[in-house]
Amino acid sequence: MPKNLVIVESPAKAKTINKYLGNDFIVKASIGHIKDLPSKGLGVDIQNNFAPDYEIIPDSKKRNNRKIVSDLKKTAKEASAIYLAADPDREGEAICQHLAEEIVPKHPPTPAYRVMFNEITKRAVQEAFEHPKQIDENLVDAQQARRVLDRLVGYKVSPLLCRTIGGRLS
Repeated sequence: MPKNLVIVESPAKAKTINKYLGNDFIVKASIGHIKDLPSKGLGVDIQNNFAPDYEIIPDSKKRNNRKIVSDLKKTAKEASAIYLAADPDREGEAICQHLAEEIVPKHPPTPAYRVMFNEITKRAVQEAFEHPKQIDENLVDAQQARRVLDRLVGYKVSPLLCRTIGGRLS
């Protein structure tokens, strides 16, 4: 029988939340963001309303991101529903959006929900699952705007300032 998949950011949270939800749920961790702007190049299409060009974060010595995403996709294919439970802030909302884009099966579609809790207690977690929501696109847009501005300032403005006022900026 298919189970519900819950995706949180932290493996420690996954273990605790799994105890609270019971046998109908599988709780896994994304270990934070799964997508970001490319590490090389601007990653922002200035000619197209500053559209970001997100990509799956490449593997590193510290993290096998491809394996994490592959494991989440495989589990999601077998799930009856998916609950995205990243932190209740704009970064968490962006993580949920990227998970929805990359992990949630489209054919056939699997229902996906956003659940939020401000503390990891049995009561808070159960309440969140009693009132699932959809991803808040306004929070996703806010995170995306901040990320794009960070990149534009870092890649375009900082070098200009260094040349103008000299020295390194930190």
